Formats: sequence, C-alpha cells, structure tokens
Amino acid sequence: MRKDKTINLIITGVGGQGNILASQVIADVASDEGYYVIVGETYGLSQRGGSVMSHVRLSRDFECGPLIPSGMADIIIGFEPLETLRVAVQYCNKGTSVILNPRPNYPIGVLAGDFRYPALDRILETLQKIVGSVSVVEATELANEVGSSLVQNIVMVGCLAGSGLLPFSLKSFEKALKATFSGERLQLNRKAFNLGVKALKNSS
Repeated sequence: MRKDKTINLIITGVGGQGNILASQVIADVASDEGYYVIVGETYGLSQRGGSVMSHVRLSRDFECGPLIPSGMADIIIGFEPLETLRVAVQYCNKGTSVILNPRPNYPIGVLAGDFRYPALDRILETLQKIVGSVSVVEATELANEVGSSLVQNIVMVGCLAGSGLLPFSLKSFEKALKATFSGERLQLNRKAFNLGVKALKNSS
C-alpha cells in the first residue's frame, strides 16, 4: 500500500466481538505515524449481536469524510463470515483485500430455526468472485490458544499488521497496544497480536 494513498478500511462483525476497540487501535497507529484519521461507526442492536461496522479512513494529505463510499473499500477485516459478505457486496471492488475469521456468529433467527445460515463454502466462493483476495484466519481458535476468545479482535489486528496492507511498522502497533492495555491484559493482547501476525504471514 503506497504511503501517499488514502486508505479505506472496514472492520465488520457483530456486537460483542470488539471491532470498535480494534478500529481504535488501528486509528492510534495511523495517527502516531502522521496520518489524518477518521473513524465512523454504524451499528444495529450491538448489545444483542447486531451488525457493527467501523469505517477507518487514513490519509497523509487531508481529512476524509467519516463514511467510505460504496465500492471504495481497500481492505475489509471480517470478524464474522456473513457480515463480511454483506459488507463486501456494498463496499468492495476487484482490488479489495479481505481478511476473514470464518467462525459464524449465528443470529437469533437462525438459532430459532426461522432462517438458514449459508454454508461457509458458499460465502467464501462468493467473496472470491467479487474481491481481489481473501485470507482466512481461524482467529477465534488462535485467541483460545492464548486463553480467551475475547481477544480474537486483536488477533485480527495482528493479521492486518502482518499482511503488509498498511504502511505501518509492527513497532507502531506494539506501541498502540501498550497505550491501550496494561498489566495482564497487555500481555494477553500482545500474545494474541503476535499470533495474528504469524498466522497471516504463514498463510501468504
């Protein structure tokens, strides 16, 4: 990713997955590296597993509006497969890079038997047709390895950091983590971040 290019990043998932915290960490990294940063949030019933989407816009030269125009996302970080596809249909293009956690978070209608959740293979097949690249990382399993599924969001931040899609150093991400967490939480999230970095590099 060129340093002089405006970068349009979307983090999408459902309430409780921590995508707002993830967007804040990324925004802190970009700001520390001298970028203009604007974060726009759109969400439904976030406390009940509703859709949550963060628009993170980064620019060297000027301050962008808070929402990414349709079809203009450079990167989508997907914490939930179906939500990722829903967002990609509106915001992606043939150059968009997607990093996806394939673990479904079933909505109430699916759990009640009123609706059917699409097969993961179908979701991935559709994504691969409409975006430039799809990287699948078992972020929830990696988070469980360090002791808490709650840090899957930081695993995904690590994936982004290790992908080379952003022109930021790992040291800047580590600095942002240190500013966000302390004590045992810092150690836990550092481990999650490093697993994400390694997972994405190993899948490349």
